[in-house]
Amino acid sequence: MFNDLPKFVFLTGKGGVGKTSLACATAVGLADAGKKVLLVSTDPASNVGHVFVIEIGNRITPITAVPGLDAIEIDPEGAAAEYRERIVGPMRGVLPEKALKGIEEQLSGACTTEIAAFDEFTALLTDDTVTGAYDHIIFDTAPTGHTIRMLKLPGAWSGFLETGGDASCLGPLAGLEKQRARYAAAVDSLSDAARTRLILVTRPRVSSLTEAARTSRELADIGIGNQHLAINGLMPEEDLGDALAASLIARDHAALDGMDAQLAALPQSRFALRPENLVGLGALRRMNAPVDLAKVAARKTETDLPPLAALIDGIEAAGKGLVMTMGKGGVGKTTIAAAVAVELAARGHEVLLTTTDPAAHLTETLAGDVPHLTVSRIDPEVATRGYRDHIMATKGAGLDAQGRAMLEEDLRSPCTEEIAVFQAFSRVIREAGRMFVVMDTAPTGHTLLLLDATGSYHRDVLRHAGENAGHMTTPMMRLQDPDKTKILIVTLAETTPVLEAARLQEDLKRAGITPYAWVINASLAATGTTHPVLAARAATEGPEIAKVRNGLAIRHAAVPMLAEDPVGAERLRALVGRAPAIA
Repeated sequence: MFNDLPKFVFLTGKGGVGKTSLACATAVGLADAGKKVLLVSTDPASNVGHVFVIEIGNRITPITAVPGLDAIEIDPEGAAAEYRERIVGPMRGVLPEKALKGIEEQLSGACTTEIAAFDEFTALLTDDTVTGAYDHIIFDTAPTGHTIRMLKLPGAWSGFLETGGDASCLGPLAGLEKQRARYAAAVDSLSDAARTRLILVTRPRVSSLTEAARTSRELADIGIGNQHLAINGLMPEEDLGDALAASLIARDHAALDGMDAQLAALPQSRFALRPENLVGLGALRRMNAPVDLAKVAARKTETDLPPLAALIDGIEAAGKGLVMTMGKGGVGKTTIAAAVAVELAARGHEVLLTTTDPAAHLTETLAGDVPHLTVSRIDPEVATRGYRDHIMATKGAGLDAQGRAMLEEDLRSPCTEEIAVFQAFSRVIREAGRMFVVMDTAPTGHTLLLLDATGSYHRDVLRHAGENAGHMTTPMMRLQDPDKTKILIVTLAETTPVLEAARLQEDLKRAGITPYAWVINASLAATGTTHPVLAARAATEGPEIAKVRNGLAIRHAAVPMLAEDPVGAERLRALVGRAPAIA
């Protein structure tokens, strides 16, 4: 798998890239070589127990089928719940209920979950009685650079909530003074190249490689330089006359050829797309072996899946309104938003597509080829920079150097970009009262609740409206109204993306927003491919599609993986499933 590994090995990457599979396969390989290994999962979507077909949980458990290998699954959600209660519990009965709800919402975001997980595994990093028993400790999921920088800020450890701050990521650090020395030791371990290696796991896709490059630079900037790139899921080179397979091979090559130069300079390992789910020791031990296409068994796949057109029929019925695509990075939100916008315009409706897509050629193609469609593009970097500058000039104006440093770091939170982009989006939301507005990328329920709690939108608008408040429709109210807004949750038919989408749905429901439908994007099961590896992978989508259809979604549709990138109006319309004549 990987050569000359140090004591601590962290695997990081977006959901669905294969971190858990690589972590498990690495741990098995080391144990098979006679090493004593502890595998630690801090992934909220952890399925380590499923991979080994054994119950693990939050305790060190021997993997009896692999001598020398132990594993533990840290439950970040459970840890975050306990963490929140440690901070909020002492305030119950002291602060007003409204204030408590605001603090609880501050502590409900991804930052809290990540810091709570970090709190759990630092005990493993710094406890010699535990680490001394192992040659290697493999961590499935590493903390982000943002969290590590937060932990390095000396002023972020105490007193934040008491000062009435309303930032999104400093709150979780309140009350951590007792763990400060332990955290410092853990951060030092992460930065020690002789003891720690960080493996960036990615797929051979432009978006995934771009994210890996950003993460690599971010971690290098804070002193974590012992990095390794793992490219997972490469198509076998033989296309066997299957058009989809041939295009995926070409796409892999193009993505890798265009990789960021600094990322490409890292030591690399490459792993083929497997025809099987990586469950069980046999599959894990085969992970690094070439795929023998002659030995891949033929598999039947489900192809009777509802097309995107069926959802668009329901959206179209209102004649106007807001459509928003939401989902984790890399699932194809922009593509689905563009496909919906193109189809509505093709049916004769006036449509505004508002996107954060950096691919200018996509917006140019849409604007030139589709009547009735207007495209506006928001640059997230520009919007976020403007928002940060405004906050530093206002809230940061009266702070000392330490306070400004804390505020600057807090503004690096992913929530900041969501808020900044949503501010820009909110300016066009009112257009949905007279036409279709399709919005690519929306803030999570957590961010919306933060905006609501701080009065940035809903309450602020109502307060300034005065006696006209009864006639006002704020962005938050519009998002909560299913007649005015249709939320499409976009996912892939894979374990981790479906689990993350389910969590996103619960997040939205806390904000009073019910998604209209789920879209399963880039589905192999919907293609009818005959390539043995792709057909085998298509068969593995069945259980995840069943989860969406039978429990998670009110409505759903499946969009097939295309043989060509869906750029341009005609290819986008091909995603819809049927194409009425352009009005």
